[in-house]
Amino acid sequence: MTQSTTRREALKRAAVSSAGFLAWLSHASPAFSQQAGEGELVPFLDEPRTPPDRLDWEVLEDTLTPQDQVFSVQHYGIPEFNYDDYRLEIGGMVRNPRQLTVDQLKALPKAEVVTTLECAGNGSNPGFMNAVCKNRWGGTPLAPLLAECGIDPAVTEIVFFGEDKQEEILRPGTKRELKVEVPFGRSMSVTDAQRPDLLLAWERNGEPIAHRNGAPIRLIVPGWYGVANVKWLTRIECRDRRYMGRYMARDYVTVRGERLGDEIVYVESSVTRIQLKSVVARVMRQPTSNGKVPARAFGIAWDDGTGIAKVEVRVDDGPWQAADLSAEPRSKYAWTFFSADLGQLAPGNHTVVSRAININGRVQPTADEDEIALKKTYWEAYQQWPRSISLEA
Repeated sequence: MTQSTTRREALKRAAVSSAGFLAWLSHASPAFSQQAGEGELVPFLDEPRTPPDRLDWEVLEDTLTPQDQVFSVQHYGIPEFNYDDYRLEIGGMVRNPRQLTVDQLKALPKAEVVTTLECAGNGSNPGFMNAVCKNRWGGTPLAPLLAECGIDPAVTEIVFFGEDKQEEILRPGTKRELKVEVPFGRSMSVTDAQRPDLLLAWERNGEPIAHRNGAPIRLIVPGWYGVANVKWLTRIECRDRRYMGRYMARDYVTVRGERLGDEIVYVESSVTRIQLKSVVARVMRQPTSNGKVPARAFGIAWDDGTGIAKVEVRVDDGPWQAADLSAEPRSKYAWTFFSADLGQLAPGNHTVVSRAININGRVQPTADEDEIALKKTYWEAYQQWPRSISLEA
């Protein structure tokens, strides 16, 4: 879909494929299969059309995100290099450093994981609400390689570096200002890096990873925001001190106010695990009957793998009602589909919103609750997402 595609064109396409969309949902739950009749897509109001390389909620059809709807964020641009010259180094404080080619990595035992991958800034503004996707990644597990390298007991964290580089100004505005070229890097604790489901991936949905998405090898950290899933991975370094690169120490840091009695104290924390979130992705309507419009909402919920217990939906200021979740089994790290009967609605404007609740009882917050309202940075925008619609008689 090009950037010039209009909402009318998208809705026309969606109208043709609405039966396909509902049929897709029918694979997720018996409840959805009962909704597989014809319906009309209701457009969301006051939202820009989806640009290229972003998830298009209004015409979403596939269980796995197609390549032309996979988001891509680059911090130092897209590096150009010859895959034949590619080597992945594993070093630092290890007994047996390794250097592997793509073919050597592909010769290792392969595993797959289905995950939701979300940009940490997704949902921070109305024009950036679709940088999320669901993929089946294929590659080799990282943990056995780390074990073979023999991590020194003194190691506290592991740093992942990409091929993308850029000159950074360190200590700007000081007499000791320093300019150096640095690679993109992210780190995590040894414990997190040794999780069995972390992959050195070369496949997405059964195909080679596209270059813009991190080929030939990309780190996949299920349940963590996209920034941790380092693209064009070239070096893994085991260290005994904190890595303080720009995208660990200065950017991708959430600043949030916390109430301590009558005082608000601002605390900085690293952006890591995906927060509990849901969104109404589509509203379908039936023909007006007795002056009312039958409507149903379809949506998606996801988290860091803790587990979605239920999703609730409400219209305007009405009561919350339980949505129908997709049938088990569900992939631990992948989004969960839901649908909810919105009942017979009066013609006119309405607001539809969802909230996810995880297995520990945590509820997706509203934008007015402290954890969102007192947040000063746009990372981790997981507030409830009201969507406005207009129903004609």
